[in-house]
Amino acid sequence: MAAAPAVADDLDVLGQFLEQNFPTQQDALENFANSRLEAQALVAGPLLSSQSALILNNKTGEVLYQKNANSVRPIASISKLMSAMVVLDAKLDMDEMITITPAEIDRLKGTGSRLAIGTTMTRGEMLHLSLMSSENRATHALGRTYPGGMEAFVAAMNRKAQNLGMFSSRFYEPTGLDFRNVSTAHDLSRLVAAASKYPLIRSNSTSNYGSVFTPRGRQNYRNSNALVREGSWNIELQKTGYIRESGRSMVVKANVQNQPITIVLLNSPSSATRVNDARRIETWMVQRPS
Repeated sequence: MAAAPAVADDLDVLGQFLEQNFPTQQDALENFANSRLEAQALVAGPLLSSQSALILNNKTGEVLYQKNANSVRPIASISKLMSAMVVLDAKLDMDEMITITPAEIDRLKGTGSRLAIGTTMTRGEMLHLSLMSSENRATHALGRTYPGGMEAFVAAMNRKAQNLGMFSSRFYEPTGLDFRNVSTAHDLSRLVAAASKYPLIRSNSTSNYGSVFTPRGRQNYRNSNALVREGSWNIELQKTGYIRESGRSMVVKANVQNQPITIVLLNSPSSATRVNDARRIETWMVQRPS
């Protein structure tokens, strides 16, 4: 009756001997399983905080990754790309002087501005601050001084959207402060493609410094996008956006891993997660199979 435990002991010893001296099969299986999981993660796409996202290869038109890309969401200051195109399409005098008036005061969200009432600068300078620093008063002044006024300006924004095939998009004013300015990640990829054909939009949106004299003194401006401020990305065009209803959003046209891509990120929880999502995409582009 004492033989059974001896057999069990012998089996345990044999098992330990095999594990110590012939581990390759088990390790190979584990390595294979881990590599499969990593490969699946690369195929599935980056893990993003943004509620909607799109990554598009601009050269081939291939959608590399999408997440809720047809979900209609408020787009906040990304609206300013459409506003800029409407201004430039009208071929207005960029050297004409425009003055900030009480009409530019934000009565929707109550946001402030460093452009004091009475500040006067050229239309070109207004466009620069609108695109680079998302200056709402500058953008509003561009719409107010459009031929036919604000109503005609907003009508031109919506007409342009329809002409671009942005059929899920709608604009109610030029700044993006109104949460009814909505679009989808897919539509915004069309907006980016169209806006990037305007050299002034490309240069203004990626500029990193501006200075304006106001009744309060000189005001210095930087780019609203941390990726531009850091200078490590090769960015052709960008625009950030934020209101409470939209979360933190961003569109970027850039070269990443020698691929010309458009990135659309909508409704990220914070400025940090918005930028981190872009960096995760960069890492994913490095690791993904070509």
